Amino acid sequence: MSQLNRIIHNTQEIVTHDELEALLKEKDKPSAYIGIEPSGLVHIGSIICIDKVKDLLDSGFKVTILLADWHAYLNDKLGGDIESSRVCGEYIKDCFFAFGVESKDLEFVYATDLLNGIEYWEKVLRISKKSSLSRIKRTLTIMGRKEDEADMDASMLIYPAMQVADIFQLDVDVAYGGMDQRKAHMLARDISEKLGLKKVVAIHTPLLSGLTGGGRMDPIEAKMSKSNPENSIFIHDSLEDIKRKIKKAYCPEGQIDDNPIIDICRYIIFNRKETMTISRPQKFGGDLQINGYAELNEIFSSGGLHPEDLKNATATYLSEILESAREYFEKNPENYERVRAIDITR
Repeated sequence: MSQLNRIIHNTQEIVTHDELEALLKEKDKPSAYIGIEPSGLVHIGSIICIDKVKDLLDSGFKVTILLADWHAYLNDKLGGDIESSRVCGEYIKDCFFAFGVESKDLEFVYATDLLNGIEYWEKVLRISKKSSLSRIKRTLTIMGRKEDEADMDASMLIYPAMQVADIFQLDVDVAYGGMDQRKAHMLARDISEKLGLKKVVAIHTPLLSGLTGGGRMDPIEAKMSKSNPENSIFIHDSLEDIKRKIKKAYCPEGQIDDNPIIDICRYIIFNRKETMTISRPQKFGGDLQINGYAELNEIFSSGGLHPEDLKNATATYLSEILESAREYFEKNPENYERVRAIDITR
């Protein structure tokens, strides 16, 4: 797979494709960043992010993962306790290592390290000065918040300007995140022209919806969330847990769109496996080998595969993929256990 194809694989949007191509031609070692709020245990939706970070590293990028402890504080995560966010930040590092993402070109930085300098806060003020209040409020969806929630806590209005300042302070070429981060990245691109700063390329990957489905109207609200354990699959879940959760998951026969089981196959399983073998009794057609997502799409949408059979295979393959993470945390349990001891419902 070419450098460009590896980067755009499993993405939903590149802003812009031409700028990305030009960047790859101009720089031998371009830079990218993703900001992550340390806010609890990691679910399988984060695997899409972990895989894309690996794609960027394998494509010759230097990647910074910003562990956004102060952002989590503003967003009331982990009870707004900074120390708990930093404990969780160390666990987030482990999650990347658990999936084999380690490189001399990978750097973890806490937001605290950026906030200590006056240059950072000058950027926050300049960004705020060039942004309308209505634009900032519309951007609150990056926090998983609604526009009117800013009326409850004025500190939330600082968050979007901080996230844009993160991008400029790190001086990266690419801002990467899920589609829920799009508004912040677009704000950064607009502001860069007003302040004469570098305009980043924005790379966005899809959001994995919760197991109950229903993401057509608002995919951000419908995304898999750690706050609803039965609607999510965590990277630590056992095969039994995975089977139980997937058995109850939304997976209408023949429906491809807004189907969380199809999405797990597309973005996680087929990102690692070229084929899936569906075990079925002979009376239902016997075992079925599926060669890639395109074939799964065709077979399932035409009614050639029953949801129950797909669910059973998905649970088995997903558990195999998560085995490396389970093994890693069995050998390195410290940070995982520290996060589990935090009351994440606060």
